[in-house]
Amino acid sequence: MKDNFKEPVFREISFDAGIKSGNVIKSAKANIIGKTKISVEEDGRDSVKVILKKDQEDTIKEIKFLCSCGQTKTIVLDYSE
Repeated sequence: MKDNFKEPVFREISFDAGIKSGNVIKSAKANIIGKTKISVEEDGRDSVKVILKKDQEDTIKEIKFLCSCGQTKTIVLDYSE
């Protein structure tokens, strides 16, 4: 029962940006760089979705605002000194 309330954890994958041939990424070209949690919140009045990208310790790494008109704004938080 307590598993129903956990946020899903996704593997974050990085791959060479130079891969442009087709829609398939071969496993040899991809690297797992960490794990992340993604939550989506929506404001009903302004039709703005807020996407929070967190690490496994619930530290927010990225905030993305998506407007229904197609505009997107992203804030990336870097905690390194």
